Amino acid sequence: MSLRGKSGVVTGSTSGIGLAYARALAAEGADVLINGFGDAQEIERERSRIESEFGVRALYSPADMAEPAEIARMIAEAEQSLGAVDILINNAGIQHVAPVEDFPDETWDRILAVNLSAAFHAIKAAVPGMKRRGWGRIVSTASAHSLVASPFKSAYVTAKHGLAGLTKTVALELAPHKITCNCISPGYVWTPLVERQIPDTMKARGLTQEQVIKDVMLLAQPTKEFVTVEQVAALAVFLCSDAAAQITGANLSVDGGWTAA
Repeated sequence: MSLRGKSGVVTGSTSGIGLAYARALAAEGADVLINGFGDAQEIERERSRIESEFGVRALYSPADMAEPAEIARMIAEAEQSLGAVDILINNAGIQHVAPVEDFPDETWDRILAVNLSAAFHAIKAAVPGMKRRGWGRIVSTASAHSLVASPFKSAYVTAKHGLAGLTKTVALELAPHKITCNCISPGYVWTPLVERQIPDTMKARGLTQEQVIKDVMLLAQPTKEFVTVEQVAALAVFLCSDAAAQITGANLSVDGGWTAA
Protein backbone atom coordinates (compact mmCIF):
# COMPACT_ATOMS: atom_id res chain seq x y z
CA MET A 1 0.00 0.00 0.00
CA SER A 2 3.06 2.28 -0.05
CA LEU A 3 2.34 5.80 -1.26
CA ARG A 4 5.89 7.07 -0.82
CA GLY A 5 6.70 9.72 -3.37
CA LYS A 6 3.05 10.72 -3.76
CA SER A 7 1.36 13.89 -2.53
CA GLY A 8 -2.23 14.33 -1.53
CA VAL A 9 -4.77 17.03 -0.72
CA VAL A 10 -7.53 16.21 1.74
CA THR A 11 -10.32 18.76 2.13
CA GLY A 12 -12.14 19.11 5.42
CA SER A 13 -9.31 17.39 7.24
CA THR A 14 -8.71 19.26 10.47
CA SER A 15 -10.77 16.68 12.39
CA GLY A 16 -12.89 13.57 12.01
CA ILE A 17 -12.76 11.41 8.89
CA GLY A 18 -10.68 13.95 6.98
CA LEU A 19 -7.91 14.01 9.56
CA ALA A 20 -7.95 10.21 9.62
CA TYR A 21 -7.53 10.21 5.83
CA ALA A 22 -4.56 12.58 6.04
CA ARG A 23 -2.88 10.55 8.76
CA ALA A 24 -3.46 7.29 6.89
CA LEU A 25 -1.93 8.69 3.68
CA ALA A 26 1.02 10.04 5.64
CA ALA A 27 1.50 6.68 7.37
CA GLU A 28 2.03 5.19 3.90
CA GLY A 29 4.62 7.84 3.06
CA ALA A 30 2.58 10.47 1.20
CA ASP A 31 3.08 14.19 1.73
CA VAL A 32 -0.23 15.85 2.52
CA LEU A 33 -2.02 19.17 2.55
CA ILE A 34 -4.77 19.39 5.14
CA ASN A 35 -7.60 21.88 4.97
CA GLY A 36 -10.44 23.12 7.10
CA PHE A 37 -11.57 25.39 9.87
CA GLY A 38 -11.04 25.19 13.60
CA ASP A 39 -8.80 26.35 16.40
CA ALA A 40 -5.53 27.54 14.84
CA GLN A 41 -3.33 26.09 17.57
CA GLU A 42 -5.00 22.69 17.41
CA ILE A 43 -4.70 22.62 13.61
CA GLU A 44 -1.01 23.42 13.87
CA ARG A 45 -0.55 20.66 16.46
CA GLU A 46 -2.17 18.14 14.13
CA ARG A 47 -0.14 19.32 11.12
CA SER A 48 3.10 19.17 13.09
CA ARG A 49 2.17 15.77 14.53
CA ILE A 50 1.72 14.33 11.04
CA GLU A 51 5.20 15.50 10.05
CA SER A 52 6.90 14.25 13.20
CA GLU A 53 5.11 10.89 13.40
CA PHE A 54 5.39 9.90 9.75
CA GLY A 55 8.42 11.79 8.43
CA VAL A 56 6.51 13.48 5.60
CA ARG A 57 5.73 17.04 4.67
CA ALA A 58 2.40 18.37 5.85
CA LEU A 59 0.93 21.71 4.81
CA TYR A 60 -2.23 23.49 5.85
CA SER A 61 -4.64 25.56 3.78
CA PRO A 62 -7.56 27.50 5.29
CA ALA A 63 -9.36 27.62 1.92
CA ASP A 64 -13.14 27.91 2.20
CA MET A 65 -14.71 25.06 0.24
CA ALA A 66 -17.70 27.26 -0.61
CA GLU A 67 -15.40 29.55 -2.64
CA PRO A 68 -14.24 28.19 -6.02
CA ALA A 69 -11.35 30.66 -6.32
CA GLU A 70 -9.96 29.58 -2.94
CA ILE A 71 -10.20 25.93 -3.95
CA ALA A 72 -8.24 26.58 -7.14
CA ARG A 73 -5.57 28.47 -5.19
CA MET A 74 -5.29 25.62 -2.69
CA ILE A 75 -4.66 23.05 -5.43
CA ALA A 76 -2.13 25.37 -7.07
CA GLU A 77 -0.36 25.85 -3.74
CA ALA A 78 -0.14 22.11 -3.23
CA GLU A 79 1.20 21.60 -6.76
CA GLN A 80 3.88 24.22 -6.17
CA SER A 81 4.85 23.33 -2.60
CA LEU A 82 4.54 19.54 -2.73
CA GLY A 83 5.44 19.12 -6.40
CA ALA A 84 2.18 17.42 -7.37
CA VAL A 85 -1.34 16.59 -6.37
CA ASP A 86 -1.36 12.87 -7.06
CA ILE A 87 -4.21 12.17 -4.65
CA LEU A 88 -7.30 14.28 -4.04
CA ILE A 89 -9.72 13.35 -1.29
CA ASN A 90 -12.88 15.43 -1.26
CA ASN A 91 -14.13 15.22 2.29
CA ALA A 92 -15.37 18.66 3.31
CA GLY A 93 -18.96 18.51 4.45
CA ILE A 94 -21.56 20.35 6.49
CA GLN A 95 -25.01 19.33 7.62
CA HIS A 96 -28.30 20.85 8.72
CA VAL A 97 -31.41 19.04 9.92
CA ALA A 98 -34.83 20.64 9.41
CA PRO A 99 -38.17 20.00 7.71
CA VAL A 100 -38.07 20.98 4.05
CA GLU A 101 -40.57 23.83 4.49
CA ASP A 102 -38.40 25.34 7.24
CA PHE A 103 -35.05 24.73 5.54
CA PRO A 104 -33.22 28.08 5.20
CA ASP A 105 -32.42 28.98 1.60
CA GLU A 106 -28.91 30.15 2.43
CA THR A 107 -28.20 26.90 4.30
CA TRP A 108 -29.36 24.86 1.32
CA ASP A 109 -27.02 26.84 -0.95
CA ARG A 110 -24.02 26.46 1.36
CA ILE A 111 -24.53 22.71 1.87
CA LEU A 112 -24.68 22.19 -1.90
CA ALA A 113 -21.59 24.36 -2.33
CA VAL A 114 -19.45 22.63 0.30
CA ASN A 115 -20.67 19.03 -0.09
CA LEU A 116 -20.97 18.88 -3.88
CA SER A 117 -19.71 21.86 -5.85
CA ALA A 118 -16.42 21.95 -3.91
CA ALA A 119 -15.61 18.45 -5.15
CA PHE A 120 -16.22 19.53 -8.74
CA HIS A 121 -13.99 22.59 -8.40
CA ALA A 122 -11.19 20.62 -6.71
CA ILE A 123 -11.33 17.86 -9.31
CA LYS A 124 -11.31 20.42 -12.13
CA ALA A 125 -8.20 22.06 -10.67
CA ALA A 126 -6.32 18.82 -9.93
CA VAL A 127 -7.02 16.80 -13.08
CA PRO A 128 -4.68 18.65 -15.50
CA GLY A 129 -1.65 17.81 -13.36
CA MET A 130 -2.76 14.22 -12.92
CA LYS A 131 -3.15 13.88 -16.69
CA ARG A 132 0.35 15.29 -17.29
CA ARG A 133 1.83 12.75 -14.89
CA GLY A 134 -0.32 9.86 -16.13
CA TRP A 135 -1.46 8.86 -12.64
CA GLY A 136 -4.01 10.02 -10.13
CA ARG A 137 -6.42 8.99 -7.44
CA ILE A 138 -9.62 10.87 -6.60
CA VAL A 139 -11.70 9.73 -3.64
CA SER A 140 -14.77 11.54 -2.35
CA THR A 141 -16.60 10.98 0.91
CA ALA A 142 -20.21 10.40 -0.05
CA SER A 143 -22.50 8.79 2.51
CA ALA A 144 -25.11 6.10 2.91
CA HIS A 145 -27.25 9.09 2.00
CA SER A 146 -25.84 8.91 -1.52
CA LEU A 147 -27.87 5.71 -1.85
CA VAL A 148 -30.86 6.14 0.45
CA ALA A 149 -32.64 9.08 2.03
CA SER A 150 -33.63 10.16 5.52
CA PRO A 151 -36.18 12.80 6.45
CA PHE A 152 -35.16 16.36 7.38
CA LYS A 153 -31.89 16.23 5.42
CA SER A 154 -32.98 17.46 2.01
CA ALA A 155 -29.82 19.39 1.12
CA TYR A 156 -27.37 16.78 2.42
CA VAL A 157 -29.10 13.86 0.68
CA THR A 158 -29.31 15.83 -2.56
CA ALA A 159 -25.62 16.75 -2.42
CA LYS A 160 -24.49 13.20 -1.68
CA HIS A 161 -26.59 11.71 -4.47
CA GLY A 162 -25.02 14.28 -6.78
CA LEU A 163 -21.53 13.40 -5.58
CA ALA A 164 -22.09 9.76 -6.52
CA GLY A 165 -23.09 10.86 -10.01
CA LEU A 166 -20.11 13.18 -10.33
CA THR A 167 -17.83 10.30 -9.32
CA LYS A 168 -19.16 8.03 -12.08
CA THR A 169 -18.89 10.71 -14.74
CA VAL A 170 -15.33 11.70 -13.83
CA ALA A 171 -14.29 8.04 -13.66
CA LEU A 172 -15.43 7.47 -17.24
CA GLU A 173 -13.68 10.59 -18.50
CA LEU A 174 -10.36 9.81 -16.79
CA ALA A 175 -10.17 6.05 -17.25
CA PRO A 176 -7.81 6.30 -20.27
CA HIS A 177 -5.36 8.41 -18.23
CA LYS A 178 -4.70 5.94 -15.37
CA ILE A 179 -6.67 8.16 -13.00
CA THR A 180 -9.33 6.54 -10.85
CA CYS A 181 -12.28 8.25 -9.22
CA ASN A 182 -14.32 6.55 -6.51
CA CYS A 183 -16.44 7.47 -3.54
CA ILE A 184 -16.80 5.96 -0.10
CA SER A 185 -20.22 5.95 1.50
CA PRO A 186 -19.98 5.57 5.26
CA GLY A 187 -22.93 5.05 7.52
CA TYR A 188 -22.88 6.87 10.82
CA VAL A 189 -19.29 7.54 11.86
CA TRP A 190 -18.73 9.08 15.27
CA THR A 191 -17.28 12.47 14.32
CA PRO A 192 -17.86 16.08 15.37
CA LEU A 193 -20.22 16.49 12.38
CA VAL A 194 -22.41 13.63 13.55
CA GLU A 195 -22.29 14.73 17.17
CA ARG A 196 -23.46 18.23 16.18
CA GLN A 197 -26.51 16.74 14.41
CA ILE A 198 -27.91 15.32 17.62
CA PRO A 199 -29.48 18.50 19.10
CA ASP A 200 -31.16 19.44 15.80
CA THR A 201 -32.45 15.90 15.36
CA MET A 202 -33.73 15.88 18.94
CA LYS A 203 -35.65 19.07 18.18
CA ALA A 204 -36.94 17.97 14.77
CA ARG A 205 -38.17 14.59 15.99
CA GLY A 206 -38.96 15.33 19.64
CA LEU A 207 -36.52 12.72 20.95
CA THR A 208 -33.91 12.42 23.67
CA GLN A 209 -30.21 12.14 22.85
CA GLU A 210 -30.22 8.42 23.64
CA GLN A 211 -33.22 7.91 21.40
CA VAL A 212 -31.54 9.80 18.53
CA ILE A 213 -28.46 7.57 18.75
CA LYS A 214 -30.34 4.28 19.18
CA ASP A 215 -33.55 4.85 17.22
CA VAL A 216 -32.35 7.18 14.45
CA MET A 217 -28.60 6.97 13.85
CA LEU A 218 -28.00 3.29 14.51
CA LEU A 219 -31.48 2.02 13.70
CA ALA A 220 -30.59 1.31 10.08
CA GLN A 221 -27.11 -0.11 10.77
CA PRO A 222 -27.55 -3.82 11.47
CA THR A 223 -24.23 -3.99 13.33
CA LYS A 224 -25.59 -1.39 15.81
CA GLU A 225 -22.14 0.14 15.96
CA PHE A 226 -20.71 3.41 14.70
CA VAL A 227 -18.19 3.11 11.88
CA THR A 228 -14.73 4.32 12.95
CA VAL A 229 -12.71 6.95 11.12
CA GLU A 230 -9.83 4.50 10.89
CA GLN A 231 -11.98 1.98 9.00
CA VAL A 232 -13.00 4.59 6.44
CA ALA A 233 -9.42 5.83 6.06
CA ALA A 234 -8.09 2.32 5.51
CA LEU A 235 -10.42 1.90 2.54
CA ALA A 236 -9.29 5.24 1.10
CA VAL A 237 -5.64 4.18 1.32
CA PHE A 238 -6.45 0.98 -0.54
CA LEU A 239 -8.25 2.94 -3.26
CA CYS A 240 -5.17 5.14 -3.62
CA SER A 241 -2.83 2.18 -4.00
CA ASP A 242 -1.76 0.39 -7.16
CA ALA A 243 -3.76 -2.63 -5.99
CA ALA A 244 -6.93 -0.64 -6.74
CA ALA A 245 -5.92 0.52 -10.22
CA GLN A 246 -8.93 -1.20 -11.79
CA ILE A 247 -11.48 0.10 -9.29
CA THR A 248 -13.01 3.27 -10.66
CA GLY A 249 -16.49 4.74 -10.72
CA ALA A 250 -17.37 2.73 -7.61
CA ASN A 251 -19.45 3.80 -4.64
CA LEU A 252 -18.22 1.65 -1.76
CA SER A 253 -20.41 1.33 1.32
CA VAL A 254 -18.96 1.23 4.84
CA ASP A 255 -22.24 1.33 6.69
CA GLY A 256 -22.63 -1.71 8.91
CA GLY A 257 -25.10 -3.18 6.42
CA TRP A 258 -27.40 -0.12 6.27
CA THR A 259 -27.89 -0.14 2.50
CA ALA A 260 -27.98 -3.94 2.19
CA ALA A 261 -31.66 -3.98 3.16
